[in-house]
Amino acid sequence: MKGGSMAAMDDRPALIELVREPPLAWIVLNHPEKLNAWSWESARQITAHAERLRFDDEIRSVIVRAEGRAFCAGVDLGMPEDRITGRTPAEKTRNYFERFRWVHERFALLADLPQPVVMAIHGYCLGAGLEVAMMGDIRIAADDARFALPEPKVGVSIDAGGDLRLISEIGAGATRLLAFTGRRIDAETALRLGIVQEVVPRDVLREHVRALGLEIAANAPLAVQAIKRTINYRAQQGLAEALRFEAASAAPLFTSDDMALGYKAMAAKQTPEFEGK
Repeated sequence: MKGGSMAAMDDRPALIELVREPPLAWIVLNHPEKLNAWSWESARQITAHAERLRFDDEIRSVIVRAEGRAFCAGVDLGMPEDRITGRTPAEKTRNYFERFRWVHERFALLADLPQPVVMAIHGYCLGAGLEVAMMGDIRIAADDARFALPEPKVGVSIDAGGDLRLISEIGAGATRLLAFTGRRIDAETALRLGIVQEVVPRDVLREHVRALGLEIAANAPLAVQAIKRTINYRAQQGLAEALRFEAASAAPLFTSDDMALGYKAMAAKQTPEFEGK
């Protein structure tokens, strides 16, 4: 495979692009007009690119970055409730469960790439955006980055496994604090907690992660990949079982009255009054 840019592999809109600059590859979130809002199609495209890189011997480091004002501001509000259907609430819940499992499988293709994956984060990194960021091996934040898991503010649970990966990075207590409150934190707080490994000025983020990627790529690739596998084996102990439990726990909430109320309130920029049903 030679250099160049690759977007979506069919006539669907190119939300995410792949740019090869051996020994680096850049996966670029490129839907800036919607702050790179996440969708099922985003998950399909990012992992299609990951599959292209899996056996690419010219690529030794992968960097995920974003165009526009945000890394990813969360889920695309145009897709949540109406994209999954069912003839009954039970069938709809089952369909959500299967879709969440599908997302887990897609994200694993990115997280388990043999090459190290560096996340370059700027602006908003919220909800689904933070879950995507947690698929990286190393996270570098610009000083304008803002992080949150706001799902409980709209009546749903975290469903893509980002919270479970956070536990292995920052511990259960700090994960609970972020996930229960939906609190938004800045880059320095994320650094102190261990969500990110470095914070740099916004205007040097791209060159900083490029230099980091090249530093990694200069090492023996088989050794680096073996180290990644070993660290991930330890960090991901019990993850597969926990992901299945998360999908089962989250799915019923997507047919709840609270979810409908939460998304309606968010669209209207109002504060919802949840009833727990």
